[in-house]
Amino acid sequence: MPRILIAEDELDIRELIKITLTFSGFEVVAAEDGLRAVELAADGPYDLIMMDVQMPHMDGYQACREIKKMRELRHVPVVFLSAKGQSSEVNEGLGAGAIDYMLKPFAPDELITRINQILENGRKPGQVT
Repeated sequence: MPRILIAEDELDIRELIKITLTFSGFEVVAAEDGLRAVELAADGPYDLIMMDVQMPHMDGYQACREIKKMRELRHVPVVFLSAKGQSSEVNEGLGAGAIDYMLKPFAPDELITRINQILENGRKPGQVT
């Protein structure tokens, strides 16, 4: 069962993602902010990490950079989920080490499809769907 770490500060969205992923057969660990995501990531292993961009204590870009500094997590794919979709934000996310950037709102089936594609294809950082 693939294990996914999600970081989202909005409780309702975090719970929706967690329920969607759990229902689809994933083991899910949830963090309420970027700092907690970095702490939990170190306790891995994880097959995928998904995070919001705007979070308290540490934004998603900073958290991604910190996670990518950890040798054992360097190759774990990171996907941003954000309402901010300007090209500069997407480029910053990919520059921080993410492999994908999904815009909110998203359909639950779209989320599952994208996750499965990433896990099946073993995509490298910087590839966007």
